[in-house]
Amino acid sequence: MTWKTIDDMALAGKVVLTRVDINVPMEAGVVTDATRIEKIMPTVEDLLARGAKVILLAHFGRPKGKVVPEMSLRQVLPALETALGRSVVFMEQPTRAAIDALPQNAIVLAENTRFAPGEEANDPAMAAYLAGLGDYFCNDAFSAAHRAHASTEGIARLLPSFAGRLMAEELAALEAALGKPERPVVAVVGGAKVSTKLDLLGNLVTKVDHLVIGGGMANTFLVAQGFEVGKSLAERDMAATALDIFAKAKAAGCTIHLPVDVVVAWEFKAGAANETVEVAACPSDAMILDAGPNTVAELSRVFEACKTLIWNGPLGAFEIEPFNAATNAAAKVAADLTRAGKLVSVAGGGDTVAALNQAGAAQDFTFISTAGGAFLEWMEGKTLPGVAALG
Repeated sequence: MTWKTIDDMALAGKVVLTRVDINVPMEAGVVTDATRIEKIMPTVEDLLARGAKVILLAHFGRPKGKVVPEMSLRQVLPALETALGRSVVFMEQPTRAAIDALPQNAIVLAENTRFAPGEEANDPAMAAYLAGLGDYFCNDAFSAAHRAHASTEGIARLLPSFAGRLMAEELAALEAALGKPERPVVAVVGGAKVSTKLDLLGNLVTKVDHLVIGGGMANTFLVAQGFEVGKSLAERDMAATALDIFAKAKAAGCTIHLPVDVVVAWEFKAGAANETVEVAACPSDAMILDAGPNTVAELSRVFEACKTLIWNGPLGAFEIEPFNAATNAAAKVAADLTRAGKLVSVAGGGDTVAALNQAGAAQDFTFISTAGGAFLEWMEGKTLPGVAALG
């Protein structure tokens, strides 16, 4: 992957259309978590420092091409101004004349791009309208890069384009993890169902040296190997597919790691009575809710032998105690190795971020991606239109 960044561009006196992700959670008209707003600050401040006028393009919610007042970006304005420490001009329908009339150090927030039906359709007319508002295009929204929309892909074909600070950081981390990683590479993939991560598993076994499978999907692989998993969540009809993945991994020289011991319980609730058993000894009336300590010890040895780790998904039902133990313990091992400079660790996906935060390990990972869909599609080996357009 090759892309230009802010450092490659001469932006003094120019209008820079900047695609950002400020799709923040709100309650009663107030932003409840400004993390996404805070993350775009380095890009906005750098653009201003280089003499550019900044026009922020963003979506909010899923209005599906219609004007939905409760999804207006106007309500994000106060939090944006607080983060910037200065005023921001809001425009419902920006024009180049209105933008040119503003002072050179102005920041404009345009209304929700998805209010326009041409946005998600990547309508050339919509892309042309947006491109006509500025001189350069900066994409700082990796989380929307898997969408070929007018404000992510279409506009990048019409203006000189480059990656913002957040986008460049994300792309560099991903390139280090799967593009040209230090080997050996281990990937941890957890989650409920194999069927939702077939593309992901199929791609990873050809790219990594070790693949750790956890969560409910591990049960499907255990079933494929002939183990009894009782009342555990398992896609028994996917057993043949699991065997295909084993075969593909063997051909590629990738070792698949499954639990060797498991924590079982008879009800799915916090604090439920449980016991740890060997993987071959799951009671027929119990369900597997976590990996056991011997599995964590084995994973620790794998992590210690590797140079790069990619993590997506928990190892067990991390939402309820005590079935978060394996995820927490393995995450701490990865965090310790990263902090010691022995491991490059990249993680992403909604549950993953929540699990690593819960484990107190997130801050020590090399990079944590908050871009759920885009991160997964990148791991699946798919081309991200918003990134490809920057090349």
